[in-house]
Amino acid sequence: MADGFSVKFIAHIHSDFQTKFGIPRQSGLVEELESRVIFEPEYRNPDALRGIEGFSHLWLIWQFSGAVRSEWSPTVRPPRLGGNARMGVFATRSPFRPNPIGLSCVKLLGVEEDRELGMVLRVAGADLMDGTPILDIKPYLPYVDAHPEAKGGFAPAAPERRLTVDCPAEFLEVLPEGSRAALLGVLAEDPRPAYQDDRSRVYGFGFAGTEVKFCVDGQRLTVLSVTKN
Repeated sequence: MADGFSVKFIAHIHSDFQTKFGIPRQSGLVEELESRVIFEPEYRNPDALRGIEGFSHLWLIWQFSGAVRSEWSPTVRPPRLGGNARMGVFATRSPFRPNPIGLSCVKLLGVEEDRELGMVLRVAGADLMDGTPILDIKPYLPYVDAHPEAKGGFAPAAPERRLTVDCPAEFLEVLPEGSRAALLGVLAEDPRPAYQDDRSRVYGFGFAGTEVKFCVDGQRLTVLSVTKN
């Protein structure tokens, strides 16, 4: 048996996240986030997407391009546990794996034809950084992929902690209209590392062509500025 095989990037995602900071910890947590899957020229054959409109959700299989390492560790520190406990890498969704491959379930909003880019998929709820390479796309099949009785291990449900976000309207106006609700959703999920809780610290990240800065006091997040890059 061969030790491995080569894979090809079939597409890249275009999202509002310019860096890893701020990206929701799982797909689907912020449904307002919209992204575009742009295929590589070799895969822009419309026939490859025939029938995809009949599915409401898709699986994206992608590469953790910002976390590629030559070595791996059998244990990692999941953010869900505050970074204080080690779990087996195969019991987590950590990006630091023998093969840096991610899996995300996204909602298909539509298929559009672009004169230069060919067929483009509009999706919602993706947890991918802008430019992330896509390895494959598969339809989500409810009758086999949905298991309401499944156990969630050390992450049995979505975190209950959501923050109240104070953001002046004039800050939101700096953003493209389609990205405003998405930013509020991202902030409400508390983008800070799970082990940080410094009320005096100012955090910042790039989003939709802007730099967003904020601080957190208890359950309240205050946006300090939103400026164009």
